[in-house]
Amino acid sequence: MVGKIKGTGSYRPVQVWDNDKLSHMMDTSDEWIRGRTGIGQRHIASGGETVAYMAARAAEEALSDAGMRPEEIDLLLVSTMSSERIMPCAACEVQKLIGAVNAACFDLNGACTGFLLALNTAQAYLGQQIYRRALVIGSETLSHLTNWEDRSTCVLFGDGAGAVVLEAEENAVYTQAVHSIGSRGEALTCVSRNQQQFIEKDADISSTYMQMDGKEVFKFAVSKVPEVIMEVLEKAGKTKEEIRFYMLHQANKRIVASVSKHMNEPLEKYPMNIENLGNTSSASIPLLLDEWNKKGRLNSGDWIILSGFGGGLTYGASLLQW
Repeated sequence: MVGKIKGTGSYRPVQVWDNDKLSHMMDTSDEWIRGRTGIGQRHIASGGETVAYMAARAAEEALSDAGMRPEEIDLLLVSTMSSERIMPCAACEVQKLIGAVNAACFDLNGACTGFLLALNTAQAYLGQQIYRRALVIGSETLSHLTNWEDRSTCVLFGDGAGAVVLEAEENAVYTQAVHSIGSRGEALTCVSRNQQQFIEKDADISSTYMQMDGKEVFKFAVSKVPEVIMEVLEKAGKTKEEIRFYMLHQANKRIVASVSKHMNEPLEKYPMNIENLGNTSSASIPLLLDEWNKKGRLNSGDWIILSGFGGGLTYGASLLQW
């Protein structure tokens, strides 16, 4: 049994910050940001737009698209690294908000590879026929972890949530590969705001914002993503020419373009929405999937590769048929 995507959904915070707004907050410009990242604006959570709230709204859309009721869901996973609460987990909060009373719920933190890891986890449960229907969500409020005085990082990130509904089917296809390089993990970090740590060390809160070695992350992504995509293609016995779309984590337009070049595949096969959303970590792949689904760009039978990469360092790819 393999989980087939039956519906998609998403949520974008109401508040939008464009590059001009950032140029009034720090020494930067629209030209500088677009030239290095491809980003023109990002959505910023405000008011009650928490990780759980956004995840619930995306989940409701996905359930509606799938024609399912919340109580039909057996497994509910939320991938996030930015939840406002340690407990209850965001997945349990989503269960409460949408009424998925029969679902087993837990969170998964895999940073920017998180949605892919959550998808793989759901597939394992469905494949063993432990559950039949799963709701997998990526939801992030990265704006809460961003130092808005550091132009090398803050221009990249945004908030949002995306979700998919899976239902177990026979004769469906799902092939995946995931790898980790813990020895290079210091390239992308975010320290926990642990209360005891602050009491004992009188820590400066600025030290708990995301820290990134941009050059190291770029080199990692453009070398490892093509490798893992080719690994999945070989496992599945597929060729590059059979793939309709490569849906990559939306970290940076230059990274996506570089992967396209390394793969010797046209950039048109690599959908992007980073210009309007920025880097939303584990929410980026399901946000992109939902956007392309709503636009009618995905046809039944299309072969699609999903690929995530980021903190850990972790990276992976999955092949599925729409």
